[in-house]
Amino acid sequence: MKNLQLKNKSVLITGAGSGIGKAIALLFAREGADISFIHYNDEEDANETEKKIKDLGVRALSFCGDINDIHFCEDVVSKTASEFGGIDIVVNNAGTQIPAENISDLKEEDIRTTFNSNIIGMILLTKAAFPYLKQGSSIINTTSAVAYQGHEELLDYSATKGAIVSFTRSLALQAKSKGIRVNAVAPGPVATPLTEKTFGEEKEDESKPPLERNATTEEIATSYLFLATDAAAQITGQILHPNGGLIVNG
Repeated sequence: MKNLQLKNKSVLITGAGSGIGKAIALLFAREGADISFIHYNDEEDANETEKKIKDLGVRALSFCGDINDIHFCEDVVSKTASEFGGIDIVVNNAGTQIPAENISDLKEEDIRTTFNSNIIGMILLTKAAFPYLKQGSSIINTTSAVAYQGHEELLDYSATKGAIVSFTRSLALQAKSKGIRVNAVAPGPVATPLTEKTFGEEKEDESKPPLERNATTEEIATSYLFLATDAAAQITGQILHPNGGLIVNG
């Protein structure tokens, strides 16, 4: 019988209705974890994700809402902890991007939406969940290769991803005395519903060698699994770079 790496663990994931978040949720569920996840206005995808999680024989909770609302965050955390008997792992994966070719084309509303979704909401959800975490718990944040390389059409998005790197490293210092590990994953090019919607990118031919194509969401999810397990017991304040060979510093 397979030794489940996350058996009896409870996980709270944001942005798990589709894309990388969904792949993480399903992988963690296959490893025995109960999954609570947050999605935003993608009910059909969320329903499919919830069904697939339950089909794997673990418990699933689904919440639709905005993590920029602290009261929503506190409600989700409270209900998750009550239903699952606690929270062991938090995966902050929710995010959005709105491209603009020139800084003069950036709309204030879009800038605030991007920051609210990508970093402010992440901090609020983590603030709500942190008191429930304990020795051995893990927080994993989603940043991006653009935090290091930049992106000429995603100025505000890249700025939020850089902020996530700093937030991860700073919270790791604060959480160290509690025995809570805080890390992040910085994917390179990945074909997701968000990138397809933004840039019209489609999933590449998976028969190509891994380092010669965009990653699949399932390939990225394994980095999160590593950081969630005891295999990463000595890792905190770090960023993993599953990016197909892009050379980045940090």
